[in-house]
Amino acid sequence: MKNPMQYNGLTDFLKNGTAALAKGPIAVIIAEDGVELDTTLRHHLNIGFKSVIAMLPDVVEMPGDLEDKVHRVRLDVYREGAVVHAINRLIEGAAGQWMYYCFNAEYLFFPFCETRTIGDMLTFHTEERRDAMLCYVVDLYAGDLGQFPNAVSLETALLDKSGYYALARYDEVAGADKERQLDFFGGLRWRFEEHVPYDRRKIDRIALFRAKPGLELRPDHTFNDEEYNTYACPWHHNLTAAICSFRTAKALKTNPGSTFEIQTFQWHNSVPFEWSSQQLLDLGLMEPGQWF
Repeated sequence: MKNPMQYNGLTDFLKNGTAALAKGPIAVIIAEDGVELDTTLRHHLNIGFKSVIAMLPDVVEMPGDLEDKVHRVRLDVYREGAVVHAINRLIEGAAGQWMYYCFNAEYLFFPFCETRTIGDMLTFHTEERRDAMLCYVVDLYAGDLGQFPNAVSLETALLDKSGYYALARYDEVAGADKERQLDFFGGLRWRFEEHVPYDRRKIDRIALFRAKPGLELRPDHTFNDEEYNTYACPWHHNLTAAICSFRTAKALKTNPGSTFEIQTFQWHNSVPFEWSSQQLLDLGLMEPGQWF
């Protein structure tokens, strides 16, 4: 008998799985491979998402004990534009709900997430009349690439404590900088930029947002509604969050063009990742805004 939480593609899901989009917040996990998919799914279940949707290619297996907790949707994630197209179709079916998306081996942290749920935070953020939240993708990497050749190790994860910066985001049409928008850089994409295409070097991602009719995600992790792309409202600082991610390290060490050029990711600004929101707040990698 077919598992009712498994769907043979987006069309099947949007026809038969609409209950998963009826109440948020909703997490969408895109699996590019099976690395730490188990821990990624569990992390996002644990922080309070009402629905977790895993978009997986056929070659990636779902952890057996999560098959009745996570909606599995078949998706060819390797096809050009497939992920953006999939998120936009889900937006159409989830109007009014808060959504989040990330990839496997990525973990969302927000201020005080150890004692408060994602729903608590988004309730506050909504009360501040915000419909989206800026997230910084903070690179994690294993200290010993000989022991962990794909650069992924939860137990020995490191991150950069400094080296992050922002540049004004220029509006080509208006001929001026965009209001309350910045491009953020740092981490491995900055330190190993010669191996990263220019249009993929930013570390900002509007990963938390409220779906609405006509909203569209763009390939650069921004939206067609410019207010969604702002880091704060006009009158004070707002909450931001961090996505702690092995994705860049894993790509740099599994890509034939860069793997032999990189012997270690460690440098003088590497520190152990403590898996805590307080460490990220202390390093300035997310902002509590007015939430205490």
